[in-house]
Amino acid sequence: MTSGVKNRTRQAILDAAIGLLADNPACSLGDIAAAAQVGRTTLHRYFAERADLMSAVAVEGGQRLVRAARLAELDRGTGGEALLRLCREYFDLGPLLSLIFSEQAGECWEEQDEGSLVAVIERGHRDGSIDPVLPSDWVLSVLWSQLYAAWAYLGERPESSRHHVLDLLTRTLSHSFGPRTPTATEPVRGEAGRGEAGRDR
Repeated sequence: MTSGVKNRTRQAILDAAIGLLADNPACSLGDIAAAAQVGRTTLHRYFAERADLMSAVAVEGGQRLVRAARLAELDRGTGGEALLRLCREYFDLGPLLSLIFSEQAGECWEEQDEGSLVAVIERGHRDGSIDPVLPSDWVLSVLWSQLYAAWAYLGERPESSRHHVLDLLTRTLSHSFGPRTPTATEPVRGEAGRGEAGRDR
């Protein structure tokens, strides 16, 4: 068997594992082998134990997260624009999100440098595209919680299109961390103090 065939077989097993585990964490190795269209003996040739397969899934998940960040071109545009592009790429990870949220994917997040995401948010603070009052860790928490909500929404409403749910997600995030606009009854920063000073005269 050539290395190319081996790599394709291994990848097919990993893809099947991610897809099945996202829906059923208790699925058997036999189920995964069947979904990958290989025999169980073949699966064990690549992954002797379930723990070996789960470790490989974690590595695969980390690599997909890194690839998503690269596709999002985090260095381009404002911090807010970059974060929304990243959100779109993460959303396209599909079943892997379910594994991350259920913590079945192990420590795959370690593959993604959180520092680079914090740098994007801090850039957004400086360029005005992200509300500077919102700490970086809060923005990241909102990002992940809304990704979870969007993926769960899509799973519960199969009639909804991915495009529609992604639009709902990006709209929600834009309003969540975008710059705050004063309401008609709320004074712009600095005006309240000037008004009080005027009354004191």
